[in-house]
Amino acid sequence: MNISIQDLTKIYGNGHKALKSVNLEIENGMFGLLGANGAGKSTLMRILVSLMKPSSGKVLVNGKELIKNRKDIRAITGYLPQDFSAFPKLKAWEFLDYSARLGGVKDKRKRRDAIDEMLEEVGLFEVRERFANKLSGGMKRRLGIAQALIGEPQIIIVDEPTTGLDPDERIRFRNLLTKISSNDVVIILSTHIVGDISSTCNQMALLKSGKVVYNGSPEALINKADGKVWRIHASHEQFDEVNVNFNVISTIPSVGGWELDVVADRVNGYNAEQLAPNLEHAYVYYMEHQTEKIF
Repeated sequence: MNISIQDLTKIYGNGHKALKSVNLEIENGMFGLLGANGAGKSTLMRILVSLMKPSSGKVLVNGKELIKNRKDIRAITGYLPQDFSAFPKLKAWEFLDYSARLGGVKDKRKRRDAIDEMLEEVGLFEVRERFANKLSGGMKRRLGIAQALIGEPQIIIVDEPTTGLDPDERIRFRNLLTKISSNDVVIILSTHIVGDISSTCNQMALLKSGKVVYNGSPEALINKADGKVWRIHASHEQFDEVNVNFNVISTIPSVGGWELDVVADRVNGYNAEQLAPNLEHAYVYYMEHQTEKIF
């Protein structure tokens, strides 16, 4: 399975340019799309599931143009939108039954088995008879995840999937996606939460103001921040100064002051030690220090 995004641009009626000549090649496995709110991620997701047309450019799925083959490609695509909502008058299992039928699962027994398995996977089996509007916020999000995955779609697109999930639910979901990604499946995970990418994705892209500013592996992005992450041992008097002068990633109180993890080329004048970067450090460093030349 291959998704080829070619020179994709989206300009809204008010003149806002949400996407600017986006080019990406996405193969089987987990692909992470990371960026701040308003970067254009949801616009790209809506175009990929053919809910929105681009202003220019095109999307090819296994060589077939998405717009010309919309019905066939939607039939093999599972989608969890950022603003997912279920039909309130359907029970949890009924909503999944409806979703599975839309996904082409015609056999009633196969559909029932798939529903029970998916409810178990997302931890909703015990509330399968509960109406969707009676589920908690986290449960509704898990139901949305289930409807995106049921029917074994070949393309899975999830937009901010872990919003509203507690840490255990988040881990459960990431493990579920990792298991599914071992099949002949493309999974596109759009998020502003760095941990969702670092735990699951082999390839990723950074989106900033509608432009792709990085496309590659998480490891290669982390390498770009090598030597740029510092722990400053600051006094109480230095606290405000450090926060003004640097991108502070974490703040930990210590005896007589603070330990502040920052990303910067240099931290002259402070008691500091260098740290090995992780993906969060690399994301902040790259977006703040390496993208000026692109714009």
